[in-house]
Amino acid sequence: MSDPNPYADESYKWGPDPRQQNNPPTAPDGQGGGGPAYGHPQQPPGSAPQPGPAHGYPQQPGMQPGTGMPVLTFGDIAVMNDQIVTPAGPMPLKGAVWTATDLSRTEEKIPTVAIVLAIVFALFCLIGLLFLLMKEKRTVGFVQVTVTSGGRHHSTMIPAVSPDTFPMVMAQLNTARAMSV
Repeated sequence: MSDPNPYADESYKWGPDPRQQNNPPTAPDGQGGGGPAYGHPQQPPGSAPQPGPAHGYPQQPGMQPGTGMPVLTFGDIAVMNDQIVTPAGPMPLKGAVWTATDLSRTEEKIPTVAIVLAIVFALFCLIGLLFLLMKEKRTVGFVQVTVTSGGRHHSTMIPAVSPDTFPMVMAQLNTARAMSV
C-alpha cells in the first residue's frame, strides 16, 4: 500500500489501450480477417447505398425525405401540404375524397360498487337503495376514416375514448376536405 498506483510503469494491462484511440480493434487472425471487430462501425464503401429514413419507416415512392411536417394525422394517414401519406404509399391531396363513419357507442350501467353498497345499506335502512341511482358511462368502438385519391383507397380506425371523439375527428376531416379542393 505504499505505492498509490502500482501500474504507473507504462505497462498497460487492463481495458482498451488509450494510446490507440483512433484505431478500431480488429478481429484476431483467423477470425474474419483484418477488418474491424464485431460491434464496431464500419465505413461503407463508396458504391454502397446510403441508409434509409430513420424510425423504421420505409421510404415511400415519390416522397422526398424532409418534405416537411404533417399538417393533420388520422391514425396512420398523414396529410402534408401537397400529398397524403399512407402505409400503402403517397396519394395526391388535390381531389381527395374523405369519409368518416361513427362506429362507437356509449354504454351506461350501474357500477358494481353501487350494487354492493345498496345491498349493505338496504339491510340497515331503505335509504341504501339510492345507491342504485349511480350510473357509469363508457364509450367504446371506433371512428373509421377513409380517403380515396389518385386511384388509391385507404382506411384507418381511430379509437373512440369519449362521446366527443367523432365531432373532433369531423372537425379535422373538414379541414382536410378544405385542403383537398
